[in-house]
Amino acid sequence: MDQEKIGKFIAECRKKKKLTQTDVANKLGVTDKSVSKWERGICFPDVSALIPLTEILDISLYDLFK
Repeated sequence: MDQEKIGKFIAECRKKKKLTQTDVANKLGVTDKSVSKWERGICFPDVSALIPLTEILDISLYDLFK
């Protein structure tokens, strides 16, 4: 699993939905700094945030991991 590639994909999907990092963070109950770290490939979202994240971004888990 390539964290950097997944992070770039998360950022791309977020921007397509015209959401800010803060928007995503607020919907997930995390900080915008966490979302930034995900998008830069520094860390990965907690497992409990994956389904809500895919729902916010309108993607599937398969899309996220492929």
